[in-house]
Amino acid sequence: QVQLVESGGGLVQAGDSLRLACAASGRSFSRYAINWFRQAPGKDREFVAGISWGAFTKYADSNQGRWTISRDNAKNTVYLQMNSLKAEDTAVYYCAATTIGAGVAWRDHAYWGQGTQVTVSS
Repeated sequence: QVQLVESGGGLVQAGDSLRLACAASGRSFSRYAINWFRQAPGKDREFVAGISWGAFTKYADSNQGRWTISRDNAKNTVYLQMNSLKAEDTAVYYCAATTIGAGVAWRDHAYWGQGTQVTVSS
């Protein structure tokens, strides 16, 4: 069993930065890949970035080069550093755990956090 808690969301202006954190409790955190997804009102959930147990990373094309995902297994935490935020990045951001790998579909995740709101004003 893994429990995930996101933090770090907020209201910022376009061009600003935020760092989201996904803190996990439970055993064997290092065995899981952690993926971030987001969902804006009226839109489908979409993949944002992911990191495998071996620190292989994958990013959506929309944020490649702007954002960085990392993990600290000693702290059971995955971070998503989001730079150069845009209004279209506004959404609820979720982290999710899977044993499969980085970048897999949302339906392949066994555990989800409750989400954190990111709002970017233009």
